[in-house]
Amino acid sequence: MKRILIIDDEDDVREVARMSLETSGDWEVLTARSGPEGLSKACAEQPDVILLDVMMPGMDGPTAFRHLRSDPCTGHIAVILFTAKTQAADRRHFDGLGAPVIAKPFDPLMLASEVAGALVGNRE
Repeated sequence: MKRILIIDDEDDVREVARMSLETSGDWEVLTARSGPEGLSKACAEQPDVILLDVMMPGMDGPTAFRHLRSDPCTGHIAVILFTAKTQAADRRHFDGLGAPVIAKPFDPLMLASEVAGALVGNRE
């Protein structure tokens, strides 16, 4: 079973994503509600992948992503950006980060396959 860390400031999003991924039977789900909490948990728990919200107060997703990549403790962990910002300019910015993106709102029945697809697509 793979471990995923969901870093999102919205309780409802974390809970729906957690239930969706756990129900698929393929994921053990950890959660964090902020960038700093997520960075700490990622280093301590070493998940296989991180689902990272882009728009969070304090430390936003791109900033957290750069911290994850620069830290030897977390630099190897796959990261998928999770966002409602899906305009072309936003996509170009995210492409520059080098992480796959899953759009919000997401279909809870499809989230596990979207995560798997994003991970496979990122390896090509």
